[in-house]
Amino acid sequence: MVLTSVGKMVGLQKKASGIRNICVLAHVDHGDQEYLINLIDSPGHVDFSSEVSTAVRLCDGCIIVVDAVEGVCPQTQAVLRQAWLENIRPVLVINKIDRLIVELKLTPQEAYLHLKNILEQINAVTGTLFTSKVLEERAEKETESETVSDSSPGDQIYDWSTGLEDTDDSHLYFSPEHGNVVFASAIDGWGFGIEHFAKLYSQKIGIKPAVLLKTLWGDYYLNTKAKKIMKGDQSKGKKPLFVQLVLDNIWSLYEAVMKRDKEKIEKIVTSLGLRIGARESRHADPKVHLNAICSQWLPISDAVLSMVCNKIPSPLEITAERVEKLMCVGARTFDSLPPETQELKSAFMKCSSEGTAPVIVFVSKMFPVDAKALPQNKPRPLTQEEIAHRRELAKRRHAEKLAASQGKELSEKPPSENSPEVTGNTGDTKVKQEADNKEYFIAFARVFSGVVKRGQKIFVLGPKYDPAESLHKCPATDDLPAVPHMTCCTLENLYLLMGRELEDLEEVPAGNVLGIGGLQDFVLKSATLSTSPACPPFTPLNFEATPIVRVAVEPKHPSDMPQLVRGMKLLNQADPCVQVLIQETGEHVLVTAGEVHLQRCLDDLKERFAKVQISVSAPIIPFRETITRPPKVDMVNEEIGKQQKVAVIHQTKEDQNKIPEGIQVDSDGLVTINTPNKQATLSVRAMPLPEEVTRLLEENSDLIRTMEQLNTSLNEDKKTHEINQKTLDRIKEFKQKLEKSLQGRKWRNAVDQIWSFGPRKCGPNILLHNFGDYKRSVWQCLGNSVKEVGKYRDFDNSIVSGFQLATLSGPMCEEPLMGVCFTVEKWEINKAGDTVSHNRQDSGELGATEEQNEEETTASSGTAKGPSANEQDRNQSVTDSPEKMSKHKGESVLADCYGPFSGQLIATMKEACRYALQAKPQRLMAAMYTCEIMATAEVLGRVYAVLSKREGRVLQEEMKEGTDVFIIKAVLPVAESFGFADEIRKRTSGLASPQLVFSHWEIISSDPFWVPTTEEEYLHFGEKADSENQARKYMNAVRKRKGLYVEEKIVEHAEKQRTLSRNK
Repeated sequence: MVLTSVGKMVGLQKKASGIRNICVLAHVDHGDQEYLINLIDSPGHVDFSSEVSTAVRLCDGCIIVVDAVEGVCPQTQAVLRQAWLENIRPVLVINKIDRLIVELKLTPQEAYLHLKNILEQINAVTGTLFTSKVLEERAEKETESETVSDSSPGDQIYDWSTGLEDTDDSHLYFSPEHGNVVFASAIDGWGFGIEHFAKLYSQKIGIKPAVLLKTLWGDYYLNTKAKKIMKGDQSKGKKPLFVQLVLDNIWSLYEAVMKRDKEKIEKIVTSLGLRIGARESRHADPKVHLNAICSQWLPISDAVLSMVCNKIPSPLEITAERVEKLMCVGARTFDSLPPETQELKSAFMKCSSEGTAPVIVFVSKMFPVDAKALPQNKPRPLTQEEIAHRRELAKRRHAEKLAASQGKELSEKPPSENSPEVTGNTGDTKVKQEADNKEYFIAFARVFSGVVKRGQKIFVLGPKYDPAESLHKCPATDDLPAVPHMTCCTLENLYLLMGRELEDLEEVPAGNVLGIGGLQDFVLKSATLSTSPACPPFTPLNFEATPIVRVAVEPKHPSDMPQLVRGMKLLNQADPCVQVLIQETGEHVLVTAGEVHLQRCLDDLKERFAKVQISVSAPIIPFRETITRPPKVDMVNEEIGKQQKVAVIHQTKEDQNKIPEGIQVDSDGLVTINTPNKQATLSVRAMPLPEEVTRLLEENSDLIRTMEQLNTSLNEDKKTHEINQKTLDRIKEFKQKLEKSLQGRKWRNAVDQIWSFGPRKCGPNILLHNFGDYKRSVWQCLGNSVKEVGKYRDFDNSIVSGFQLATLSGPMCEEPLMGVCFTVEKWEINKAGDTVSHNRQDSGELGATEEQNEEETTASSGTAKGPSANEQDRNQSVTDSPEKMSKHKGESVLADCYGPFSGQLIATMKEACRYALQAKPQRLMAAMYTCEIMATAEVLGRVYAVLSKREGRVLQEEMKEGTDVFIIKAVLPVAESFGFADEIRKRTSGLASPQLVFSHWEIISSDPFWVPTTEEEYLHFGEKADSENQARKYMNAVRKRKGLYVEEKIVEHAEKQRTLSRNK
C-alpha cells in the first residue's frame, strides 16, 4: 500500500468524482491505491452474511470473488442477491486459476471451457434476478393500465416475454470484453483483464485494440495467413483467441518454472523485459520464483485497481431507483412521501458538499475499539522541554539513591518524601487502566449529502420515524422537538478509517465513508442521521441469515452478573445480527445465526465485553406445534381396519377421561366450554391448514403486520397517511392466493371469515368466525369495514387475545403453534352478559380503553413476553374501568368473584383452543437447515454416515463438471446440527466442509404420545414400546428445560440395579 498523508486524503475526499466505495464479497485480501478508494472487506462464511449487508449499504460497487475450481457456491448466489437488492454495481474476480494448472492439471483449452462455464453460471443468477424484476414491473404497469382503460381484456393474448425483449440488460452481465472481469491468482501475485492483452497484441499483430477487445473472449480464432480474426473456432477445430494468446503463455510459464527449465525461463523473462533478483531465481521453492515473475508481468493490484476505477460508479452516479428505494420504508411508495421529503432526492443525486445542502448520513453498524486505539489516547512524541525535565528528575533520583546507600540518616527520608508521589502514580495508572479497558463504539457510516462537521448538532431518526407526522411539530430552532422516534445529538469526533488506525478529521464531505464517535448512547445497531426533519429513515438492512441458534448464558460467579448484563448490551450493539433476550424465566438468551457465529459471540463476550467466566447452556432448540389429519395406517404400515379402529377409539375414550368436567368434546373435535361465571359459551374447532397456506402466511408476515396497523387506525378513526395503491394491490393479491389455496367444502367462505392471525397478530395460524351475524374481519383495509354493533362488539378483542395466547404456547411443550386454523362455531352471551354489554355501552369507557390497550401493546410487542404483558395491561384496564362505572352508575355488574368478564373470556378462549388442539393428532415441527457439502469420491461414504446418524436426508447428489468433487444437498434438523461441521471435518480429514442455512419448518412424522393399540403393534413394538421416539425425546427435552411435568420413569427394572456395582 502506498503511504499517503492525512492531508492528501482530506483533499481527495472533497473530489466526489474520484471516490470509489467498494466492498469485497466472498474471500479476497487485495486491492487499493490511487484515486480515493474506500475498501471494505467482508467475511465469506454464511453465518456472517449480516456483515455483508452492512458493508453493501455503504458502497457504490462490490468485487465478487469466485473460486476457479469450486465455481458458484450458495454464498456466491447470496452475495449477488444482496448486491442486487441494494442496487450496487458488481465486478468479478475469478481467483485461484493456478489451481487449474497445478492441482487439476487442465489443458489451456479445458481451462477456457471451465472458466466459460463459471461465467455462464454467474450470469444465470443475475439473469434470474433481472427477469423477476422486469416481470414484476410489467405486472404493476398492467394493473395501472387496467384501472385507467376500460378495454376488454378478452381480446388480449398474454405473452410473458414481451417485457424482457424490450428491456436492455447487457450492462448487467459479467463479460471480459466489458472490462468487468479479472482473471487472477492472488497467491502467485498475478491478475489481468483482457484489455491488457488487447493493447499488447495490437502492436504485434497489427489489429486494432477495439477489435481484439471484442474477440479475445468468445468463439473466435486467428487466421495467421490472412492475419484476420475469424468466427467459429470449435466447428473448424481451431484454438480460441483467449487460449492461443493468453492461456498458452501462462501455462508455458508455469511449466517452465515448475520444471526449473532455466533456458526457457530466461527467454521468457528477457522477452517480457523483466528484472528478477538472484535471490528469487535461486530460491528452493519454485513458487517464489513464479511470484517474482508474475507480479511484475501481470500485477494483480493494477488489474483490480483499473477495473474498480473504470467500472465502479462514483458517489455522483447514484441512481434515482436506488435513492427512492432507500427513502421508502415498508409498503410506502416515493409518491406518497411529503413534498419536503421528495425534495431531498435532488440532494442525494447531486451528492452536494455545499454548506446549504442538508446533511444525510446512514450508520450501518457500530463497532467497538479499544480506548488505546483512539487518536487522542495515542502516545505522542515528547517536546525538548519535557525531555529536559525528565532528565533532571532522573538525575535527582540517582543522587538520592547514592545518598541513601552511603548514610543511614538519609536512608529513611527519601522513601517518605517519595511515597506520596509513588502512590499518586499508582492511583493514576489504575484510572488509566480502567479507561484503557473501556470499549468505545464508533459508528461505521457514509455521508450521502452535505458536509458533516465535528461538534455539529444532528437528528437521529429511528426506524419508525415518520416525517409526515413530525414536520409540522418541528420548530426552526436547534432544540430537540417533542417528536417520537427522533433524538438530537452532537457529533463528538469524526475519524478516517485506515485499516486498524483511526485519524482525526474536522469535516467529511458527501460521498465518503467515515467513523463517528460519541453515538453509542443514541444508536443501537443502525440509524439514519440528518439535519433535516423531512428526511425519512432508510430502508432496514436485508439480512440473509436468520438468527435461529439460542443459548442461555449465566456467569460462573453470581457476583459477576452486572458485568455480564453490561457485556451482553455491548455485544448486542456490536453485532448486527445477534439478538439478546431476557426470557420470562429470567434467563439471559443469545440468539445467533449459526454455530460459528455463536462461538464468535461467546468468545467476544468472555474476552472483550463482559470479561468474566460464563456458563453456557446446551443450545435452546426452537420447535413448533401443529396438528395433522388422522392417520390411515398404523405404526406397522397396516391399514387401520375395524379391529384396529375399536382399539383406537378405546384409547381416545381414555384420553377424554382426562378432560375436566364442564368441557364437552364431540367426536369431530368440537370443544364447547363455558366461562367461569356461566355468562358465555364458546364452541371451538381446530383444523390443520394446508402446507401452501402456512407457507403463504410465513412469507407475507410483514404484509399481515401492515394490514393489522391499517385496521387499528381505521378502528380508532385515526387520520393516517392514505393507503397507497401498491399496498392495496398486494393485500388483494394475498387474499386471492388464500382463496385459491383454501378450496373445498370445509373451507367455503373461510377467507372472508378470517378474524385474526396469530401469534402476535401476524403468525402462521388463523382464527375464523362462523356464528351469528358477526361481520368483522381482517380485510377492513380493503374498504369493506363494518362497525360491529350489539352484544359482540365490546368483547371480540377478548376472544382474539385468547387466541393470541393459545397460539403463542401450545399444550405439548409451550412452543408456538404453526399451520393451525381455529374456528369459533358458537359464541353465546346470556341475559346477564347482555346487561353487561349495555352497561359498557352506557359508560363509554371500557371498550375504547381495552381496544386501545390491546392494539397498542400488540403492535409494540417484539419479544416472547409481549402477549403476557399485554394480558396484564388489559386486565388492569378492565379492573379499573368497572370501578369508575360503579362510581357513576352505582352498580358493578362486570366484576364478580371470577374477575372481569373480558378476562374470563380471554382465559376461556385460550383453554378452548388448547383442548380443541388436543382433540386432534398433535405433532411437533422441527427447524431444518439446508446443507450443501462438497466432498471427493473417497470420503462420500463417511459423509453419508454422519448425515444418517444425525437424522439428515439427502435431496440431491451431483458431480461437478471437470472435477472429482461431488456436491451433496441435504436437509438436517437444527436440533441435530451442533458439532455437525466439526464431525464431518474430522471424519473426512478436512476433505469436506458443510454450509448450513436455515430453510424451513418440517413436521416430525412420529406421534409424541403414541402407544401400541393394535395386535400388530404389540407384536412389533412390545407392550412398553420403549424403542426411541424422536418426537417424544424432543418434547420431553423442551418440557424439562421449561420446568414442566415430564411423564417418564426414573427407575426401570429395579432388580437389575443391585448388580451394577458388582459388574464394575
